[in-house]
Amino acid sequence: MARQQLKKTMSKSDVIFLAVGAMLGWGWVVLSGDWILGAGFLGSIIAFVIGGLLICLIGLTYAELSSSMPETGGGLVFVNRAFGRKMGFAAAWAVLAGYVTVITFEAVALPTVIDYIVPVNHVGYLWTLNDWPVYLTWVLIGSGGALILTLLNYVGAKPAAIFQSVFTILMIATAILLLFGASFNGSTANLQPLFTDGTAGVITVLVMVPFLFVGFDVVPQVAEEINAPAKTISRILMISIVCAVLFYLLIVYGVSAALSQEQLENSSLATADAMASLFGSQAFGTILVIGGVAGIITSWNAFIIGASRILYAMAERKMIPSWFMYIHPKYGTPTNAILFLGALAFLAPLLGRPALVWIVNAGGVGMVVGYVLVALAFLRLRKIEPELDRPYKIKYWRTIGWGAVIMSVVFLTFYLPGMPAALVWPYEWVMLIGWTAIGLGLYAVTNRKLAAASTQERSIANDKRI
Repeated sequence: MARQQLKKTMSKSDVIFLAVGAMLGWGWVVLSGDWILGAGFLGSIIAFVIGGLLICLIGLTYAELSSSMPETGGGLVFVNRAFGRKMGFAAAWAVLAGYVTVITFEAVALPTVIDYIVPVNHVGYLWTLNDWPVYLTWVLIGSGGALILTLLNYVGAKPAAIFQSVFTILMIATAILLLFGASFNGSTANLQPLFTDGTAGVITVLVMVPFLFVGFDVVPQVAEEINAPAKTISRILMISIVCAVLFYLLIVYGVSAALSQEQLENSSLATADAMASLFGSQAFGTILVIGGVAGIITSWNAFIIGASRILYAMAERKMIPSWFMYIHPKYGTPTNAILFLGALAFLAPLLGRPALVWIVNAGGVGMVVGYVLVALAFLRLRKIEPELDRPYKIKYWRTIGWGAVIMSVVFLTFYLPGMPAALVWPYEWVMLIGWTAIGLGLYAVTNRKLAAASTQERSIANDKRI
């Protein structure tokens, strides 16, 4: 009954801006220098092409499944139908990890970018983490942003979608300006070296790709709130993925053409410094950073929308406490879930700027685990439910499904100890292990309550028969 209270308020344009804005975010501003220094120009291009291929394969499985089951919850719905409750919970909790890390990432990124636009003399020293001092004023900027975005989503999906569209257009326009400058004022000499640190360099960029592209799967999370045919929604999902892949490739080219190796090494925000260099004015760097702020807002907003719907869908299936299932009678949004996510974002800046890298890597693991399970669910449902109505039915489903599974598993190995991009101990491993432990605890508690309720119902039924 409660599930029907989610309102169909989002148009086709709302959906594409939601997905594109989610996938672009702020990472292209703050991490581009790391990509190029770590892998070189061509190495970074190769990493994004390979990563883009993975996302396209996964996206195709999501597109078919979401057209078949346009229900709130996305991967949870697909995996639960294919493999049952336990695997459904694992898929939802893994993807939720990726969503939560994006939400907290943006809360940390906001004060970082504000410092670039308007340098702040921070006061109120709190502590030092990983040699980085955390100040109260710095924390308040990120936490203040969390309050605003939480309130925006609290009052309804449509206002958040309009907000999303405006800021996504602003971000894309800024990136086009960077490409324009690189085309006329960039230097091909700066594209050297083409490779840095060979295969290991490519892998260091590859492990960031799942985090950078997370966002297309927000679309299935809000399927019930989209006022469009299921087949159209699936097409929009794939279009948004292709747009994001092209966007990141052009950013790599723009920054590489603008800055030499030495300039990249001395830059804290390479994309902004590239814009300033191309147009010969720091004002253009500030313009780009303002576009980057738009990216922070779009991804932050999109993942509050997506994550709150995952929490709602899990609660509806009694996988987590029913508190998360509450729908506001006036606004039609899962407000308790939104408040919970807002609280996490509010606290995230207390970890300081080093948390940016920790969050990227730890969240990437969760997303890839979710991708593996959805791809396996796609393959299984093709076998056990061949007659399922599939408005968006892809060809060569075995090749695409197994390709998605194999590439996702390969990606997972990149995070293991001994690999060039292994998770860092203790910070990233603690985040990953802690999130897993919380999930196991929640599942155990709700399962006990479910079993107790089932036993009580059977007892009542027996008493009535007697």
